[in-house]
Amino acid sequence: MDKSMMGDLDNLPEEDKLRMSSMIDQLQIRDSLRMYNSLVERCFNDCVDSFKHKNLQKQEETCVNRCAEKFLKHSMRVGMRFAELNQGAATQD
Repeated sequence: MDKSMMGDLDNLPEEDKLRMSSMIDQLQIRDSLRMYNSLVERCFNDCVDSFKHKNLQKQEETCVNRCAEKFLKHSMRVGMRFAELNQGAATQD
């Protein structure tokens, strides 16, 4: 777990710290899986047109690669923006 997230937990008893750390880890895993599933669903629906072949056709493969790249870049950009906003909110306190 990220050390910055643990900063607010320093005043808790050790048992509670472990429990909170475990909960945060589970939430991070859940969010990662949710993002992955969203990526797969969106790119599959947008790019795969037919099921005539066992493998993706060249155009489908290109589409999936572009879709995944855009999705990941967008997710990184949103994450960076949230971090900027969070940092700005922390400095205003």
